[in-house]
Parts: sequence; C-alpha cells; structure tokens
Amino acid sequence: MLKEAVFKSFDNTDSLETQLADRIARQLQDAVDARGKASLVVSGGSTPLKLFKALSNKAIDWNEVFVTLADERWVDNAHKDSNERLVRENLLQNRAASAKFRGLKNMFASAEEGAAMTSEHLANVPRPFDVVVLGMGNDGHTCSWFPCSDDLMRALDSDALCEAVTPRTAPHERITLTKKAILNSRQIYLHLVGEQKLSVYRQALESDDIKAMPIRVVLGQHKTPVDVYWSA
Repeated sequence: MLKEAVFKSFDNTDSLETQLADRIARQLQDAVDARGKASLVVSGGSTPLKLFKALSNKAIDWNEVFVTLADERWVDNAHKDSNERLVRENLLQNRAASAKFRGLKNMFASAEEGAAMTSEHLANVPRPFDVVVLGMGNDGHTCSWFPCSDDLMRALDSDALCEAVTPRTAPHERITLTKKAILNSRQIYLHLVGEQKLSVYRQALESDDIKAMPIRVVLGQHKTPVDVYWSA
C-alpha cells in the first residue's frame, strides 16, 4: 500500500480552482524572484480549463514564466484533440499571454521522428520544473503513461526528456514527458474532479503495481512533493 500524498478536498470546483491557482501563482512568482525565471508544466483535457482561466488572470511576471505540457497528441495544433490548443485558448490569455510557451508537437510526421527535436525545443525551460500539474484517467494513467502499453516502460525508464508512445486504449500517437523529467520538479499537483476519480485514486493507493496504474509512479515516490487537490 502506498503512503497517501497530501490530500486536499474542496466542496466545489470553484474553491479548488481558486486556491490551487493562488498557490501555483505564488510558487511561480517566488521562483522568478529567486532565480529570475520559472517553469510550469500542465496537462490537457477538460478538468484544468477553469484552473487555466483563473491562472491567466494572476498578476505575476508571466514574461519570465516558461509553460509546457506533460504530454501531447501528435495532431495539428488546431485539432480538437490538441492539448496545445487548449492551453493557448484558456491559459495563455489575459496576463498570462506573455508567458513563454513551448509546445511538444513539431513538423515531423510522427512523434517517433519528432521526439529529439521536442527535447531540444524544451532544453531552455528551467529545470527542475517549478510546478507540474497532472491529471489522471479512470484507468490510472497520467501524462501519456498508459497501463499495459508496449511503450510504458520506455517512458518510465528513459533518461530522455520525452518519448514517443502509441497507446492501445486511446487515440493518436503521442509524445510524453518521461518519469525522470516529471519527477525532476519542485512541486507536483494532482488535480482531480468527481467521485469516480476519487475512487480511482483510492484504488491506486492500494498497490504499488505501476504497470496496472502508472499514476503510482508519482504517488509512490518520495523525491518530489505531491499534493492532491480534489473536489466532487
């Protein structure tokens, strides 16, 4: 059984997003003040969109903040499934419009071909990452680390910054940050909404089998602080 991370529950998503946005903004500004620049890694999907909008209005030195993604589908940036599109439309707005965004998708036909260029593109993003915001699927995946995927252990064992993966259970070839890259961070937040996600999270704590539920890679380590923010 895994030791439970710091777990914070909220009565509603508005309260969660307000408090999490405040905390992330404070950590990013502290990083800018201390080191001259900061880095933020975010995830796609529908869950973080309100959080993105709340963050976009925070009065911090966004022009010194680098923003990138935990993973991306290998689709055009205008595609409905593009995480970059979601970030551009919801986070890189208002005060956050001046942030330095580094997308993962490039001009190569496949993620396999483009992975090396993506790593080069991310080379100047400050590391350790100051803040990483992860989501979790109902199957226990995070980033594009999918259970029982042929590519899972490559993403978890690689010394590279990112790896190409092709899930069996989800559409599109993808590129994902590796375990080494994600855990090389100062703070990880796991952002969860809904009773089903809470149930999956509880299930993840019951075993250390990372192949069955890759989120355990994050929950089972003691290198990087992990705070779970959940609301119904």
